[in-house]
Amino acid sequence: MTSFQTRGATLDFDVAGTTGPLVVQLHGLTSSRERDGQLGLNLARALRGHRILRYDARGHGRSTGTFEEADYTWPRLADDLLALLDSVAPGERVHGVGPSMGTGTLLHAAAKDPDRFASLTLVTPPTAWRTRVAQRETYLANATMIEQEGVAAFVQQGSTAPSPPALADAPETSIAVGQSLLPTVMRGAANTDLPQKKTIAAVEVPTLVLAWSGDRSHPLTTAHQLHATMPRSRIVVARTPYGILAWPGLFAEFITTVGKGDPVD
Repeated sequence: MTSFQTRGATLDFDVAGTTGPLVVQLHGLTSSRERDGQLGLNLARALRGHRILRYDARGHGRSTGTFEEADYTWPRLADDLLALLDSVAPGERVHGVGPSMGTGTLLHAAAKDPDRFASLTLVTPPTAWRTRVAQRETYLANATMIEQEGVAAFVQQGSTAPSPPALADAPETSIAVGQSLLPTVMRGAANTDLPQKKTIAAVEVPTLVLAWSGDRSHPLTTAHQLHATMPRSRIVVARTPYGILAWPGLFAEFITTVGKGDPVD
């Protein structure tokens, strides 16, 4: 494992493999690369002949953070990603994959530098555009709760929320952001959104959208709108835990066939 300094934070990362195209794998809000692995979301595990870059976003996992809310908006996280890629793989086109916050980060990064990406895999896309309004209020309320009642109250609230059917067999995991920083991270997430649809439509990068059903924080409406908007995309929806088990294989097949024809449903 190694680290990279950027805009007041130290990003902890590792690279597996020594040859082949580079895949960069992101994670979701309050998670980390370790926690995503526990949840079965290490989608690169079925790949062979590629280098895999995995890192913890600022404030998450083993990475340090700042107490500036704006640093946790998706455009700023995209700046972190592009800076890390410039350091680890200067000038190289890479395959990007990430769930939720990782999807938001990747889309902003691709909008800023589309030539940087050979493909995008957008996993469980989060609330966006119209549905982001209600989610913003939830995040702001969570930040206040953590400050007033502590992180245990936040975790307890999350434990009583319904899980999507595809996560029915998922193990219990702990959030990967410290209590002192968590309200700042939440407020940053509250004040961000995906790029405008016209901006996303201009990103002509081969894209695989992997979504699951029954999750208000990651609604299928976002996934289908991304698929409808992005000109070179395919969408697959998991409705049971078996659907998620298929994702690493689908991801491996997708990125190894990029350039041999656009994906089709």
